Amino acid sequence: MAIQALGYLGIGSTKLDDWSDFASGVLGMQAVDRGGRMRAFRMDDRKQRLIVDGAMADGERVFGWELEDARALDVFAARLEVAGVEVRQEGAALADQRCVGSVISFSDPAGNRLEAFHGAQVADTPFRPGRDISGFRAGPLGMGHVLLVVPDINAALDFYRDLLGFRISDFIRTPVSAYFLHVNPRHHSLALVEGPKSAMHHLMMELYSFDDVGQGYDIALAEQDRVAAKLGRHPNDLMTSFYTRTRLGLSLTGCTAKGAVHRGGSGRA
Repeated sequence: MAIQALGYLGIGSTKLDDWSDFASGVLGMQAVDRGGRMRAFRMDDRKQRLIVDGAMADGERVFGWELEDARALDVFAARLEVAGVEVRQEGAALADQRCVGSVISFSDPAGNRLEAFHGAQVADTPFRPGRDISGFRAGPLGMGHVLLVVPDINAALDFYRDLLGFRISDFIRTPVSAYFLHVNPRHHSLALVEGPKSAMHHLMMELYSFDDVGQGYDIALAEQDRVAAKLGRHPNDLMTSFYTRTRLGLSLTGCTAKGAVHRGGSGRA
């Protein structure tokens, strides 16, 4: 029943054209025509990884966590229900929208909407990036990692580690309380940082080439106030990255390359 990866991220926004320009032109994702009030973007052979939905409230987020198959999803849902978590079995319409076989939804203690799914659909055409890049390191590692700010770090840690099965890679106590958790060889697919309210700080997407990161940095620098943090290297996952403001409902997005695998075991603190 183990979660395998961060499969997709959904974001609510009415600025669909702006998102298309940003995701394709700055980040290098491939835009996919979904029609109506929705935009979708590819990073690899999957039909979609990032979903921007005009029907969702601005700033609303959905985190899609992948499991191996239908049986694993059923066992996972049953475990949540035994723990008192309200689980919704979503219908075929939402599964089709997410391009997956089956999906359930539930919430974490901070109120974030989570979805668990199996059967992600593979596109029948090769990935074509929105700008000239060598590609994203995704596949079985998932689309990257997300950093969530949570008001109660202990409740969040109990939920993600003890109930969902995430494993601690490392943690810090000062200047803030933060945990970095993995579900596969990527150093972390989820980071939890204690703060005054629930929020998403950033999405990290890993690129194969440092040149691709540098070119993305140059593109971001050309726009006023687009870069939030200059190029630097994280000491835990060894990622060289910069952070760019979306100005479109998502606080920060990290573009990175050449990182480390997780160093921890099951890890308890």
